[in-house]
Amino acid sequence: MKQLNQEYHCAINMVIDIIGGKWKVLILWNLNEGTKRFNELKRAMPGITQKMLTQQLRELEDHGLVMRTVYEEVPPRVEYTTTDLGKKIQPTLFEMCKWGDLYAEEKGIQMNRCWSSYDFMEE
Repeated sequence: MKQLNQEYHCAINMVIDIIGGKWKVLILWNLNEGTKRFNELKRAMPGITQKMLTQQLRELEDHGLVMRTVYEEVPPRVEYTTTDLGKKIQPTLFEMCKWGDLYAEEKGIQMNRCWSSYDFMEE
């Protein structure tokens, strides 16, 4: 797991250490809609390997943004959800998605809608 520094000059640097990289923001975004199983997350993010998804989920869990629940069943069932702390970053992710859509439109970049809707944030 990426260890956090004991001191930062700027909170943004710390946030980048916590959610930076290619996949963590996308994992959090996909958990916007609620609890998901591992394979649901994997299907929602084409290109991520099982190993990388496992690693990124563990880091988000270690930082307190994601909760992993294991059900003692056969076969075993594992679900992931955002914690209360993780839910606090959702409005920021919503604004990032909106900004990305506006930027793409302004620059003529072809965009698909995010694979998880942000319409629920406007309610």
